[in-house]
Amino acid sequence: MNEVEKFLEGKKVRPTSMRILIYKYMAQKEIAVALTDIENAFTKSDRTTLYRTLKTFEENGIVHQIDDGTGISKYALCQNGCNCEIEQDLHLHFHCSNCNKTVCLTEHKIPHINLPEGYLAEDVNLVVKGICEKCSGQ
Repeated sequence: MNEVEKFLEGKKVRPTSMRILIYKYMAQKEIAVALTDIENAFTKSDRTTLYRTLKTFEENGIVHQIDDGTGISKYALCQNGCNCEIEQDLHLHFHCSNCNKTVCLTEHKIPHINLPEGYLAEDVNLVVKGICEKCSGQ
């Protein structure tokens, strides 16, 4: 059994061939990817299978979904130690308006937000928009 299979099993996800391929694909990316990116990489695969794989990964803390304001959900692998919980593990995302890429800025944490009594947070997403380091030439 290889490392990816062990990792998926440790997350309570059965390591099917497609799940292993999608995990490896995402692990090679430094940016968040959309479902269409994954579809383009796996042209012979069914869109529903790819979507279900992403949802399974999301439900089991392998990826997190990013709403970067483009209207297209993006997905990124969770870093080691990430548990994607609102109270403990929120980080910034950056969307470049020039190259249209979205990246996780995991070293930049979002501080805890105290909501008024009776309010219950279900999701928090902070996206900074601007020009990335590659596009700015710095």
